[in-house]
Amino acid sequence: MTAGPTEAPRWVGLVLLPVVNLVAAFALAGLVALALNESPIQLMHVLFFGAFGTLESVGFTLYYTTSFIFAGLAVAVAFHCGLFNIGGEGQAYIGGLGVGLVCLAFDTLPFIVVLPLALLAAMGFGAAWAYVPGWLQAKRGSHVVITTIMFNFIAAALMTYLLVDVLIKPGQSSPETREFAQGVWLPLAHDWLTAIGIPMPRSPLNLSFVFALAAAALVWVFIWHTRWGYELRAVGLNEEAAVYAGISPSRQIIVAMAISGGLAGLVGINEILGVHHRLLLGFPAGYGFIGIAVALMGRNHPVGVCLAALLFGALFQGGSEISFEMRNLNREMVVVIEGLVILFCGALENLFRPRLEALFRRRRAAAAA
Repeated sequence: MTAGPTEAPRWVGLVLLPVVNLVAAFALAGLVALALNESPIQLMHVLFFGAFGTLESVGFTLYYTTSFIFAGLAVAVAFHCGLFNIGGEGQAYIGGLGVGLVCLAFDTLPFIVVLPLALLAAMGFGAAWAYVPGWLQAKRGSHVVITTIMFNFIAAALMTYLLVDVLIKPGQSSPETREFAQGVWLPLAHDWLTAIGIPMPRSPLNLSFVFALAAAALVWVFIWHTRWGYELRAVGLNEEAAVYAGISPSRQIIVAMAISGGLAGLVGINEILGVHHRLLLGFPAGYGFIGIAVALMGRNHPVGVCLAALLFGALFQGGSEISFEMRNLNREMVVVIEGLVILFCGALENLFRPRLEALFRRRRAAAAA
């Protein structure tokens, strides 16, 4: 649909506004750097070069992006049903547990057999962990925000118990399992790119990046091109109208949370099967929480989620260079920048909207006259 002569073009809200918000966030971060006697221009240079300056840094950036895509998609699917899933961290944790159990039990089998089992376990364990909060809201009225937060702590406690008392490798004190057999590790990007004649330095980027892009495409198809996705969105937009149309809100809430948990559980594929090759404490590393910001910034659309995930992946990787290159700044400066990005693209996302839309409305009205 094209905008009328007195309306702002649709791309103003979808493209221009997020760009303006990002510029404002980075400008304010530059002022913080200036207050700490560092050059804002150098700060931006270090961030960008650290994230995209070399093939190795690109590999690290895309590795972080992979987990952010899974976590962001998990939040986005739930949001389309009117749910705010804050339990991605716990769901990723339990999804990783499923991956670890499969690999510990079957790592003597061929990779082509273990990989589908690991994918199913990651999604199944994550979906099961999210199913309970979904069921509690649908059937008992317990708010999903509260229950998913509680389940994050339960997941952390459960993993601590399992890795300290049950699954720990015999003869060691570190809370982690034995290493999986090398035959079930996910292929790293530098291995298969080098095999086809594209040289690339070693990085943790692995095959799960392809899985993340495939998951984004499948979510797009499911949400906007299937009857089930339509029913899910109908409940999120107007529950009473959905009931009038014969759609069961409770069923859609449970389905949305299960799909959301399954997507979050795929973080375990990237981290456990792709990088660490063992089950260990703390591997989600906050991906589930940052996934909330990724989904909000990406407007809960798979394309937007992928772009926002790339931004946060760049901040993670580029930010690691700050403490090495700029003596008055440390890793926490990246947290400040992330917070500013979330502030301007989330809480204050409409700060510049009225002026931008008024500008384009005036231009359209003048052109029409």
